[in-house]
Amino acid sequence: MISKLENIAADKKREIEGQLADNLFQSEAWQRAKSIGITISQGMEWNTQPIIEKAWEQGKDVYVPKCLPKEKKLIFYRFESYDQLEVVYYNLQEPKADETLKAEKDAIELLLVPGLVFDGRGYRIGFGGGYYDRFLTDFPNRTISLAAVFQLIDQVPREVYDIPVEQIITEKTSE
Repeated sequence: MISKLENIAADKKREIEGQLADNLFQSEAWQRAKSIGITISQGMEWNTQPIIEKAWEQGKDVYVPKCLPKEKKLIFYRFESYDQLEVVYYNLQEPKADETLKAEKDAIELLLVPGLVFDGRGYRIGFGGGYYDRFLTDFPNRTISLAAVFQLIDQVPREVYDIPVEQIITEKTSE
């Protein structure tokens, strides 16, 4: 799947990203949420910048994660400007902890959970490390993943600690 995502034509990728974003914006979960949690995308990932900017435009609070590799833990911080980011390991962009406000989990009304492969029950294969599964164990609010139809498979192998997302939005449908 990584290879497939890395090799998708740029114009096709932009087309899918636009459809994913449009379908997300039409979803009830997006419309109700006053705050979102979302990653800063890189490389082959679906571009999250238009989603972040739409959230700001609509007056939503935006929270982005910082990884704590030793603890394999995510902490989300309020994100108001790209100036609040720094480049860390693996070229990830993360919030500068000393320039942003840490968020409690319940402050995030809608969490967009990244992944590579998904099944119809909401289980996913992510990018390794189990960071999101740990975060989701006691996450009290809505979860959505954005995925192209080609990222959907019949059944994702899962472990007892894997936590499914509530909804997967593709470029074809929003609900």
